[in-house]
Amino acid sequence: MKILHTSDWHLGKKLDDFSRMEEQQAVLQEICEIADHEQADAVLVAGDLFDTFNPPTEAVDLLYKTLKRLTQNGRRPVIAIAGNHDSPDRIEAPDPLARECGIIFAGYPNSRIASFELESGMKVLNSEDGFLEVQLPETPVPLRILLTPYANEYRLKTCLEVENSEDELRAVLQKKWEALAEQYCDDKGVNVLVSHLFMVRKGDELPEEPEDEKPILHVGGAQAVYTENIPAKIQYTALGHLHRMHRVDNNSNPVYYSGSPLSYSFAEANQKKFVLLVDADPGQIAAVRKIELNSGKRLLRKRAEGMEDALDWLSENQEALVELTLVTETYLNATDRKQLNKAHAGIVSIIPEVTNPDNLVGNQQKQIDLSRSMEELFRDYFMHEKGQEPNDDLKNLFTEILAEEEQ
Repeated sequence: MKILHTSDWHLGKKLDDFSRMEEQQAVLQEICEIADHEQADAVLVAGDLFDTFNPPTEAVDLLYKTLKRLTQNGRRPVIAIAGNHDSPDRIEAPDPLARECGIIFAGYPNSRIASFELESGMKVLNSEDGFLEVQLPETPVPLRILLTPYANEYRLKTCLEVENSEDELRAVLQKKWEALAEQYCDDKGVNVLVSHLFMVRKGDELPEEPEDEKPILHVGGAQAVYTENIPAKIQYTALGHLHRMHRVDNNSNPVYYSGSPLSYSFAEANQKKFVLLVDADPGQIAAVRKIELNSGKRLLRKRAEGMEDALDWLSENQEALVELTLVTETYLNATDRKQLNKAHAGIVSIIPEVTNPDNLVGNQQKQIDLSRSMEELFRDYFMHEKGQEPNDDLKNLFTEILAEEEQ
């Protein structure tokens, strides 16, 4: 059985004022072509289908059209779960119609998929809260899926009866997963877990969450789950949330973040993007092959020593989206900004790096570079008011407040 794993499409997301819709259309077209070329038997989309709870109409249209194309008229199941950017109710709203196309949505950790059978031969064999077993049209063995979409604090309490302890969350999830795996996941089928959680190997350093990403590691979100909590019978774990493709644990059955199909912040500058093709036989360790995606513009950061250096570099990188840091003795004037923007249509932000601020006079000393991130502006404000940088707890709290404000 071949399974295509992708996640974090973030349809409707912008980079500041730059729309990414054309790039998203192109990269989803590429993913559809890969699925067809590789003859994938099933597709997993591990959360963050949209970028906001209320996505624009064009993002909704793009999602449904892409998922329908991926199903090949009901011959290939597409299983998509909600991430922390998604409204679980919105994700599940089209379920009755989606099932008729072979698209299966799960918004909550305790979502139960209704039974159905298509003329293609696709059929739900078993369904429980957080579990699905599907018969594929052209594959003799069934696909068993443990489904755990993103859960905030409220959903953890209502769906999984979790209070606040990190250990309790892990224990509840492990108990739930183990019970489902013991009942359904024998070696006569392919067994996978698909989730939108922050997962690490116990003892490893926590990876950074994506820049501008709503945090799910802090108060109000789900704490880190360990790979040791995954049942041994699970042959592959498909994760969403982190935007860099990587394997979480080399010592277990494969546990992967597929990463986002496009770079969505300059923290991902020059980062290659992938989908993952999982080749799994019953009772065997799954083999994973990464397939690089080539659609979408590169995100580049450049630190230029003066206007001449900046203009030369911009002329050589016309197809990228750019964060430009310009070393200058004074803040940029309107003429300089106009010249830079005329030289390159994809400048997302210009950050002046003033080398000699003592020479600034009058109101120049009071100018604030509003192109910088909110986190950087907060840090500067705190330094100005308190004479020291905010500690990690304050910075994490500020980032979480921003995320709640966006949501």
